[in-house]
Amino acid sequence: MITVQRLTPDDWWAWRHLRLEALREAPEAFGATLADWQGAGDTEQRWRHRLTTVPLNLIADVNGRPAGMAAGTWNQADAELISMWVAPFARGQGVGDRLVDAVVEWAQSQGASRIILHVKTDNAPAIRLYRRHDFTDAGPSPESGTGSPERLFVRFLRHPVTGGAQ
Repeated sequence: MITVQRLTPDDWWAWRHLRLEALREAPEAFGATLADWQGAGDTEQRWRHRLTTVPLNLIADVNGRPAGMAAGTWNQADAELISMWVAPFARGQGVGDRLVDAVVEWAQSQGASRIILHVKTDNAPAIRLYRRHDFTDAGPSPESGTGSPERLFVRFLRHPVTGGAQ
């Protein structure tokens, strides 16, 4: 059974655990590095601040075991899906689908007309996941830095009140 939980700053320890695991397991998938969040950067205050300043922070569990994470924030006028990761043991079980659905639902509830994300060009499983959820490739990411290039993916949102995209 997959459950998705919305976190508060009091859940900083759970977020910390998964975020460090994600940075260890898939360092190439994130803009931050494990070193950025360890040592002097590994403080309760910093983790709480992260959960305070990013409006949506989610953890997914599979049968009570932490299995993935995702977050939603704002990038100018767009909602943005960030910090997406699924633990290796949970891949292929629908965890990514549940997390994407939860972030999309949040974005719609906030009145966003679209949601964006950035994904490394060599991350084929993530690209398949996002395409399955109606995200389309909008070209090179303006945030692409050094290392593996990124693509910008976009999904236009439909709102129940109007029945169409805003």
